[in-house]
Amino acid sequence: MRGASGQRPSAVVIVAVCGISRQISCHKGPCPVLREFRMQPLRISLLLTTALVAAQPAGAEDTTALDEITVSANLEATGTDRTGATVTVVTADALAQAGDTRVADYLARLPGISVNSSGPIGTTASLYLRGAPAQYIPVLVDGIEVGDPAATQGAYDFGTLSTADVSRIEVLEGSNSALYGSQAVAGVINITTKRATKLGTEQSVAAEYGQYATRKFSYSVATKTENAEAALTYSHISTHGFSARDENDGNYEADGYRANRLSFFGQYTFANGLTLGANGFAEKSRGAFDDYEGDVAGTPGDDYSTRDSKGARVFADFVTGTVANTLEATWFDSDRQSCSNGWCDPFDGTRTKFGYQGATDLGATARLAFGADTTKEKSGSASTRTNGVFGELNWAAAEKLDLTFSLRHDTHSDFGSFTSGRIAAVYRLQDDLLLRASLGNGFRAPSLYELFSVYGDPELKREDSQSADIGIEKRWGETASLRATAFYLDAKDLIGWDYAATACGQAWGCYAQVPGHSRRSGLELAGHYRVSPRLDLAAAYTYTDNSVSTGWAAVAHHDLTVTATGAITEALSGDMSVHYVADRPDGMEDYAVVNASLSYDFGAGRSGYLRVENLFDKEYQTNKGYGTSDRAFYVGLRASF
Repeated sequence: MRGASGQRPSAVVIVAVCGISRQISCHKGPCPVLREFRMQPLRISLLLTTALVAAQPAGAEDTTALDEITVSANLEATGTDRTGATVTVVTADALAQAGDTRVADYLARLPGISVNSSGPIGTTASLYLRGAPAQYIPVLVDGIEVGDPAATQGAYDFGTLSTADVSRIEVLEGSNSALYGSQAVAGVINITTKRATKLGTEQSVAAEYGQYATRKFSYSVATKTENAEAALTYSHISTHGFSARDENDGNYEADGYRANRLSFFGQYTFANGLTLGANGFAEKSRGAFDDYEGDVAGTPGDDYSTRDSKGARVFADFVTGTVANTLEATWFDSDRQSCSNGWCDPFDGTRTKFGYQGATDLGATARLAFGADTTKEKSGSASTRTNGVFGELNWAAAEKLDLTFSLRHDTHSDFGSFTSGRIAAVYRLQDDLLLRASLGNGFRAPSLYELFSVYGDPELKREDSQSADIGIEKRWGETASLRATAFYLDAKDLIGWDYAATACGQAWGCYAQVPGHSRRSGLELAGHYRVSPRLDLAAAYTYTDNSVSTGWAAVAHHDLTVTATGAITEALSGDMSVHYVADRPDGMEDYAVVNASLSYDFGAGRSGYLRVENLFDKEYQTNKGYGTSDRAFYVGLRASF
């Protein structure tokens, strides 16, 4: 019932937005966000410089246009200028320009997102959104939720997701259980695979070779007529990799990875307006990893994992009277093994969901969406079921003001019922100047592993959250764009590992409810500035306050990415990005990493490129004790016809 969308990071503006909750009480004393800025003048000098340059009104290549359509922010597709939710859209062009192999590496460029990797592609990569970890971020691919039901906390592992089959990504921030149910505490990531962009048939092929004997290949074919659409994509990646545990600590075993993925999409619209469609994917992979102790002497390749994941969705869109209807069924299955020192642990999880959504106009200024769904998750002999009903009112309260009221009630087979809501508002001060605000709550149901494994407790209850954000967005034609958002997130009754817990009967602890609260607050800044017809600058900055962190690991206070994209000649273009992370937890060092690429357009839809990861060969870690790539060169070819 929901799809996905497209953007790249913007530029920077310094805006003080305080007092969005009593925990950020700037009117009773110095605002903690501004106080942090005053304490770190050297570290944010680059940010301020970028802000001063970007703030000059001129005209800019766009990120998310104010009138672009988002399919994640509300139950129905909505113009980005008509929603109070904070949503970022990433396009296929932005992904291709950046050249990142993993989706997670590109997402780390966006405001509000940080990524901790446990080595090369194929190893675990944990994504944080506004300081909250991955188990609070549902991930959907073509409408299929792909979080692993058998994972310890149900989180999606971004370590294996390649950009090869991605055409659009939407990142929705804030507690959105009113739209997406359990787990949508920090936000939602919605991914769309490749589709036809115009009438006719399109084909594309891409190949890359580079460091660590890395080979990538993908082929897509898509066709579109007035009443039908179909797409098919195959992708392959293999690499020898580098040591997952940091080689500077004596770990020299390379941890390789290989994967094959096939995805499809198709739909047909009949003369009576009925649309029937289906989409799905299948992926098989195998990757080596290092456990926390690192390489085991004399046993190279002893730690590895295999994964066989499949998903499918069927849907029907039709109109009855004044009501637009959607029926859908989705299925996801993950079969994986984690093997270490000759012993393999199987983890099998399945999710099946059936849903209905309807929508109708209520006069000239309001539209109501409503529906119901039921979801069953299963792992081994354990299973849970969640039934939900929901509704959303979109109301044009005034010519310049849009309000959205969302409400959902879920009944879980183990912990009972929960009602979640969200209010979002957008006010258009001018056509190119918006004020946004949203307030919502969310919840996360205990995972199957937390409830029923040998370390679980069937008496665990849900985790609860509240979030708020307020922001401003300004554009100057096609020359410049600025966005600033202050955010606040509070969660309680978190589930974590407790060495003293005895409910599961294990001597070394169990999963248990963590007393107290975990809070995140901060500021996101993003923007874009076209310096000249041949040079564009973009930047994204996030400040995160981790001062109350019961149950959640802290993230870096400062995260900044600055990107320059330029046309050197009519055929030759380049891209360079600097990612700077400072004030990190656990005494980890600050770092700045530079990536660069050159692309040459041969014409007739053909191009070649050279890209370099870690241009200055920086030694750094995103996850304590785990390695990152040395300087690495890759060369590739793309063609479309």
